[in-house]
Amino acid sequence: MVFARKEPITRRELLRAAAAGTIGLAIRAASGGARPSAKPPNIVFILADDLGYADVSCYGRPDLSTPSIDHIAAQGLRFLQAYANSAVCTATRTALITGRYQYRLRLGLEEPLRGNPDVGLPPEHPTLPSLLKKAGYATTLIGKWHLGFLPKFGPLKSGYDHFYGFRSGALDYFSHTIGGKDDLWDDDVAIHQVGYLTGLLGSRAVDVVNGYAKSGQPFLLSLHFNAPHWPWEGPGDEAESERLRQAGSGGLADFDGGSQKTYQRMIEEMDKQIGRVLQALHANGLTENTIVIFTSDNGGERFADTWPFTGKKTELLEGGLRIPAIISWPARIPRGQTTEQVSISMDWVPTLLAAAGALPDPAYPLDGMNLLPMLTQNAPPVSRKLFWRYKANAQRAARDGDYKFLKILDNTFLFNVVEDPLERANLKERHKDVYQRLAQEWYEWNSSMLPEIKESFTASFDGKQLADHFGAKTSDQMPDIPVSPDD
Repeated sequence: MVFARKEPITRRELLRAAAAGTIGLAIRAASGGARPSAKPPNIVFILADDLGYADVSCYGRPDLSTPSIDHIAAQGLRFLQAYANSAVCTATRTALITGRYQYRLRLGLEEPLRGNPDVGLPPEHPTLPSLLKKAGYATTLIGKWHLGFLPKFGPLKSGYDHFYGFRSGALDYFSHTIGGKDDLWDDDVAIHQVGYLTGLLGSRAVDVVNGYAKSGQPFLLSLHFNAPHWPWEGPGDEAESERLRQAGSGGLADFDGGSQKTYQRMIEEMDKQIGRVLQALHANGLTENTIVIFTSDNGGERFADTWPFTGKKTELLEGGLRIPAIISWPARIPRGQTTEQVSISMDWVPTLLAAAGALPDPAYPLDGMNLLPMLTQNAPPVSRKLFWRYKANAQRAARDGDYKFLKILDNTFLFNVVEDPLERANLKERHKDVYQRLAQEWYEWNSSMLPEIKESFTASFDGKQLADHFGAKTSDQMPDIPVSPDD
């Protein structure tokens, strides 16, 4: 199986593929599209880190080639209105693994987690892997965790049978260190390996697929890449890794490094490793009944392409929240489709549980929506009401239908993000009733979440770091305490 495509998938190709891709849709159960009598699907969940909405060729990026990711889209469905639960890593990953708004947990207040040993994902909280384990699945996480540190927290305490990767927020691609400390693990054992991190993660993922194929047990493989997160190191860039090491601090956020070419090579290497995993599924005869998902944890950072949106990571503008999201399941999902269904990271838990015939824990009600009817039964899009907040710059946002309420510092807006994805035309005065309703609903929703606290970390970019953020100041880390929609 070779994926050698260099241009985006055309609309005509998508429609042609859709017409030929309806095998396996005749058998459906009434419970949200799941079919408990059939063999449970395998699940490969691929998560990029800080990837912008348009950073792969099937979403329109013209200057790089992502044939493997494009192949997933051609075999399945692309979301055109997919959101991250947060504009930063830890908060989104909390929602992604629990299926609930991250602000229900102390961990979810971290934007992102900065090493506090007492904050993490509680081992007793149900997660996607723990719930799938109860349904007979084997579970492995490869790559980034960033939801708490040993000895209190870790993947093996939250539902994964095996873990190969790193626990912190980033890792040097060659030395496998952060802050001068090693952070590469095999289960709970620290290890040392030579190689480019993206390739190491891909190789282990291939081994896991091959192993599970022999066992015959349904499996969840979470493949959470570091790419294309900083440090800006592509394959062969050992000299850049050494330069950062010699800088003295051991830090990785190299504001004087990187380029579009380096960023592109980082994405293309990730795509290459994804292709190896897809090939392993194919070679083992697993493709037809394997759900493959590709998405990102938040919007893109400085080198990312977020067109047609403005804003980046750490911002509740669309560019900080909109992400690519692709799913294929050849046995059940028509090929080559796109959907305008509004979705969010926490939707994957109820969707995948339904696909596996597994049940959520009633003591922890899910906030996400089961997308399976839309994916497998051609159900029409469902209108969504979604909410966000971000402590830095007192950001708040809500989306209902096509409208979005947005607050940054003391500035408030109402946008129609379908007609105006750049968020330029402030409709706050023209549609006062919509603005006031959405603002009030945000405050009502926020009152049901944990409040912001001074102790939680929040990241943002200032004018010294990014030239296009001139005038922006470093966050004072203080919470924004809402009183009323007019406050």
